[in-house]
Amino acid sequence: MNLSIVIPVFNEAENIDILHHSLEDALRGIQNLEWEVIYVDDGSSDNSIQVLEELATKNENICLVELRRNFGQTAAIAAGLDYAQGDTIVLMDADMQNDPHDIPMMLEKIAQGYDLVSGWRVDRQDTFITRILPSRIANWLISFVTGVHLHDYGCTLKAYRKEVIKGFRLYGEMHRFIPAYAYSVGAKMIEVPVTHHARKHGKTKYGLTRTFKVILDLFTVKYMLSFANKPIYLFGGAGTLLIFVGGVTLFFLLVRRVWSGVSVVRSPFFSVSTMILIMGFQSILMGLIAELLARTYHESQQKPIYTIRKVIQNKQERNPS
Repeated sequence: MNLSIVIPVFNEAENIDILHHSLEDALRGIQNLEWEVIYVDDGSSDNSIQVLEELATKNENICLVELRRNFGQTAAIAAGLDYAQGDTIVLMDADMQNDPHDIPMMLEKIAQGYDLVSGWRVDRQDTFITRILPSRIANWLISFVTGVHLHDYGCTLKAYRKEVIKGFRLYGEMHRFIPAYAYSVGAKMIEVPVTHHARKHGKTKYGLTRTFKVILDLFTVKYMLSFANKPIYLFGGAGTLLIFVGGVTLFFLLVRRVWSGVSVVRSPFFSVSTMILIMGFQSILMGLIAELLARTYHESQQKPIYTIRKVIQNKQERNPS
């Protein structure tokens, strides 16, 4: 299988047939391409599942995954990835705002050697206050924190090589952070402008509350990218700083007691500095415990702390196992 297209579906009955016909039209002209579509019904309450079942019975290249209830877009994408068999995986929405005719262009970029091709909705057809503005703020914040600068993290339409997308698990709203994870394992990526259509059928499932979830998930992403393998750098660094501040304050109180006769224990700074000092020691101990957990995680699963792009041995290139 060359290509797997993963599409999460939630109450998109009116768009499914239009989307699938558009996919067939977009991919028909690509020679020697074997492709499949994995539709993941995320607990739809309309007749989306009936439409999908009818499609699946008529088309051999359709895989239908029906979830028991609505788990969210990230969980639906994760389920689709588990069933994807293609060497290249494309993610897209089912609302027909992503254009399937952009997929051949993204596959060309993959063929040129890129591991990840990220869509950028340059001319986005959404409301500014509730959709575009929060998205721009989130994009800037994610780029600033992760160091992976993309204009449009929220665009679902992306193409990946299988090996850079199947190496980690997705939780919360983590699907939008896949480029940051992929970059951390050395993926070569490019951002390309894609067509964005206004929604014609159905209702949007996104709102302002999604932005707050993204911000909270960003803390997890930053930790996983920067400190997952060496958590002592985070906890130990914070603990050392706290110990330094507490120690300097106590030293100041001691000097003031010797020179001016001011009581140490009666000063409010004594309690504060003592608490800071204790928090510093606790933070370092927490870092040591986190180090043990990180080592247990890697060693118990025999999971390496590095990733390999390719190996050349005896003049032949081998893919990493």
